[in-house]
Amino acid sequence: MRVGTDTLTAFAVRLAAESRRMLAAAALTVTAVEAKADRSLVTEVDRAIEVRLRELIADEFPGHGILGEEYGPCDLDADLVWVLDPVDGTAAFIAGIPVYGTLVALARGGRPWIGVLDYPATDDRWVGVVDGFASRNGSPVRTRRCPDPGEALLTCSNPDFFPPAERQALDRVRDRVRYTLYGASSYAFGLLAGGRTDLSVDCGLKPYDVFAPAAVIGGAGGLMTDWAGADLGFDSRGVVLAAGDRSLHTLTRSLLTPP
Repeated sequence: MRVGTDTLTAFAVRLAAESRRMLAAAALTVTAVEAKADRSLVTEVDRAIEVRLRELIADEFPGHGILGEEYGPCDLDADLVWVLDPVDGTAAFIAGIPVYGTLVALARGGRPWIGVLDYPATDDRWVGVVDGFASRNGSPVRTRRCPDPGEALLTCSNPDFFPPAERQALDRVRDRVRYTLYGASSYAFGLLAGGRTDLSVDCGLKPYDVFAPAAVIGGAGGLMTDWAGADLGFDSRGVVLAAGDRSLHTLTRSLLTPP
């Protein structure tokens, strides 16, 4: 039996709520930290939340695939695949900076479709469906028009993640925009969906970092692709461009990937 969009969106919110419960409780204690092979940080909280979300998915939708940051892929060739980042912004969580949260996405046909961005420390939750809707804490949000890069606010998680060639591309964009802000993790994507910022340029991101934001931004009228303008997929190489205004997206692509 085919399950409707509303039911799947409600389940994505249920997953985010369960993660929020666990993450809020864990934030009250000092957490042991490990470094992964790529030097990113992980805690037992990351792992425990992902295990719990996988259990809920397996119980409710055993035919769906799952891709999570901590435990990898399962049935990626399924039409519907849940994409999970149990603690996005683990370093921020460890440091107590309140931009950490959980990203829950449902991919359809290997592309972002439904997304939830949830942040317990700020009590914020964005929910979105590509070409459908986007909301923040239950109120509709839309991206804003900003065709002129000279008026645009740009966000970037951390330029230290950029190899030299990609760093030069970022610099071309930074030289054209009004102002650049750093370090907000995925929270910046929610702000873009709500029209508070205009552009986001990043590098080194994985599907579990971007599928949920892409769904929310797409539902709010914006666009999130790779730097060449291609749709995000499980095999994307990690360079990401999001814009609230599609003409600004096109212009920024020309700066990132000049002929």
